[in-house]
Amino acid sequence: MRFGDDARAGGLGPGGPPADAGSSPQGITDKLLIDATTPVFPAAAPAETEPEGEPVNTGTAAVDGGIAPSLRQLYFTRFGFAIIWAGLLVATASTINPLSVALLVLYPVFDVAAAIVDARSSRSTKPVSGLYVNIAISLLAAVGLAVVVSSGIPGVLRVWGAWAILSGLVQLAVGLTRRKLGGQWPMIISGAISTVAGTSFILQAGQQGTGLSTLAGYAALGGIFFLVSALRLGRAAKTA
Repeated sequence: MRFGDDARAGGLGPGGPPADAGSSPQGITDKLLIDATTPVFPAAAPAETEPEGEPVNTGTAAVDGGIAPSLRQLYFTRFGFAIIWAGLLVATASTINPLSVALLVLYPVFDVAAAIVDARSSRSTKPVSGLYVNIAISLLAAVGLAVVVSSGIPGVLRVWGAWAILSGLVQLAVGLTRRKLGGQWPMIISGAISTVAGTSFILQAGQQGTGLSTLAGYAALGGIFFLVSALRLGRAAKTA
């Protein structure tokens, strides 16, 4: 076979490049048929990702690194103070004397200090407004007790009873606000009991032969609730 025959057999024109199959009428028709019958799938949407740097808001986040450790330490301190205070008051509960007066005024003053520490510990989260209300109530109670001690035990019981009712309601509200922290049910129950105990103190003030020993029992029971709450906070931190 001659060279020219080889070129024509290989699809080469005389002196030109190889012929493109798609440039012929038949090739164009075949290409259009292939494009028309090939399914086109929509592009997949990009997967949504969580924005970086945003904190995850969970019920136990505060237990891991928030105010729970500070609350736990504060509750242990309040338990120890309440037990010691109750023991000292029992020893001097028969009459009003300088030591019992100091103890009576000291208790609400200590409550003010504890509420201030609690409020400062809550700065990393949202401070509970009830803490500031409790500070004001306890300050008024300390002043009121310092004034009425000269009138005798009935006056002390009335002022203490009013303070127990108001501070118990505040403690109940704060416990409900913080219930997601864990360990707050003892505080909620203690607040409810405080309102009942305060009413009983006011009623006892009108009876003969009343003493201050009931206040010691009230403080000791409140301290036990603080201890239980501190222990439950520790358990919640371990399981978070």
